[in-house]
Amino acid sequence: MLDDLGAGFAAFANPTFLMLAVIGVVLGTLVGVLPGIGPIGAMSVLLGVTTQLGPTGSLILFAGIYFGSTYGGSTTSILLNVPGEASSVVTALDGYEMTKRGRSGPALTIAAVSSFIAGTIAIFGLMMFAPWLSGLAVELGPPEYLALCIAGLGLLAALSSGSTAKSIVMICAGLAIATVGIDPSRGDLRFTFGSDALAEGFSFIALVMGVFGVAEALTLAGRKWRPPAVKAPRLRELLPSKQEAREATPAALRGSGLGFLLGLVPGPAAVLSTFASYVTERKISRRPEKFGSGAIAGVAGPEAANNAAAGAAFVPLLVLGIPFAPTMALVLAALLLNGVVPGPTFVDDQPEMFWTVIAAMYIANFMLLVLNLPLVGLFTRLLAIPPQALMPFVIGLCIVGVYAENNSMVDVVVMLVAGLLGFVLRRSGFSMAPFVLAVVLQPTLESSLRQTLALSDGNPGYLLGRPVAMVILGAILVAVILSVRRAAVLRKQARTDEPAPSASNPK
Repeated sequence: MLDDLGAGFAAFANPTFLMLAVIGVVLGTLVGVLPGIGPIGAMSVLLGVTTQLGPTGSLILFAGIYFGSTYGGSTTSILLNVPGEASSVVTALDGYEMTKRGRSGPALTIAAVSSFIAGTIAIFGLMMFAPWLSGLAVELGPPEYLALCIAGLGLLAALSSGSTAKSIVMICAGLAIATVGIDPSRGDLRFTFGSDALAEGFSFIALVMGVFGVAEALTLAGRKWRPPAVKAPRLRELLPSKQEAREATPAALRGSGLGFLLGLVPGPAAVLSTFASYVTERKISRRPEKFGSGAIAGVAGPEAANNAAAGAAFVPLLVLGIPFAPTMALVLAALLLNGVVPGPTFVDDQPEMFWTVIAAMYIANFMLLVLNLPLVGLFTRLLAIPPQALMPFVIGLCIVGVYAENNSMVDVVVMLVAGLLGFVLRRSGFSMAPFVLAVVLQPTLESSLRQTLALSDGNPGYLLGRPVAMVILGAILVAVILSVRRAAVLRKQARTDEPAPSASNPK
């Protein structure tokens, strides 16, 4: 394993790979700092150029963006109480309180170091577990893959912060859109309505750039913008005290372990891991009353958890070929566009690519630690740039990228229509993440369902003899029940908190 890892580092003698790693981490940090675009938007805009980068280069670039965005999101959370990413919401609870007390420098340092520790642990876990899990994944059959696909979609809908019903609607829409084109079992055209342009289905790049790139640009264009007053700490103000370091270290280690485990679970793992880490630290703390008023453990634990979850998300993608998060769906799309299909044999079939990407993650993680602290002043100054000024550039990149894929104006039209629909649906409270994940998982879901039905030969008890599939489906059922229960509790609380009508002001 050490020899393989050494060969992965040796591949960075190629300056192209090193340049892609630098571009990835810097771009990821920027989209993490600037609220709005996010890693999904950045990846979707760059998806069209991945065919020129090759599979290894695409993985290095996208891994750098993903890791960098988790770092960058904490900067605005701590300094401005404006989370750059959803996974940085919890960091703002105590990080911004430290800023108000003049301790923004130690908060940023603890966040960066905790992220570095968690990223290192997650990459080591990926390096250790991916080859071992590949051997187990070979034993999985169509029923297990069917259960995993349902788990990925079901848990994302059940655990999302928005409406579960709206998430289910978007999942159904994604599955329906992905069925357009050629029937994989019979070779017949379906749902093309006689259009030759739809014979191969809708372009995934066009759909993703539309619902994330164009829709985000339209959303930001309608927002009022005021330059925030940001005071970046000086270099000498970044050092934490010994007491802060002692409190942060165990929290970062606990958050790393918890985040890595939750990163293996389908759904919004990065967000859930931060809340789980925060709750854990508050429960085991000797002074829980400090949380919410500037507890350093409330910064270290969640930041470590979301970075560990980001690294762990690559395990199911590379081992099973199934993305459990929207960002991983875009990484899968980049691989498929380059003719690489991840799965149980990926590590054995593509050892050079796997170990080069592992080395790239180590390098990106170190780069982020080196770049983020000295350049925090530069990154915060970028907040003075109005997001609306960047949006024409984003839309231009989307149009060029979509057209360059197939030299087709139909794809450009699909992207623009998807962008308008995405903009309208976002304003109505619909999330685009379930839609994209459903589009990516539909081929695996359909083929697994067909094969499972064929193997069962009409026997409804066939799945009872597949314990792994039953465990996965049981976990989905538990998550759905908990989600329904949570929604019922929230509705009951809303009715309880509603003020009773007074005699002078009857309803």
